[in-house]
Amino acid sequence: MAGELAATVVLDEPDLLAFLDTKPVFRGHVLLAPKRHVRTFAELPDGDVGNFARTAQRLERAVETGLDMPGSMVLVNNVVSQSVPHLHLHVIPRRPKDGLRFWLGPRHPYSDDDPPEGYAQRIRAVLESDQ
Repeated sequence: MAGELAATVVLDEPDLLAFLDTKPVFRGHVLLAPKRHVRTFAELPDGDVGNFARTAQRLERAVETGLDMPGSMVLVNNVVSQSVPHLHLHVIPRRPKDGLRFWLGPRHPYSDDDPPEGYAQRIRAVLESDQ
């Protein structure tokens, strides 16, 4: 975010920068990053989350409308698969049957020996202690 590398900027605001990914999944793949250094979405200060989310929505609409795409994928990698240790949100233009299949697999379903309720309880416990 220090401006050390060239970027094809699509949005430059006081607190946020959006630019084209240099290794796009599909052409028009945009990254949104806060100018303030934070590594993960959870580290983004509460006061910045709203603007970040609204800007992500604007980018989603702009990518889909501007590139005449029927949809998009919006995602954030936290630590794992994060090639740069700085929060960045991807807006990737999508079409039906565009060949993007590596994502969301393989699946690991719950079983009688490892049911979903245990996972839900652990997540709820953290949510309840975080209030």
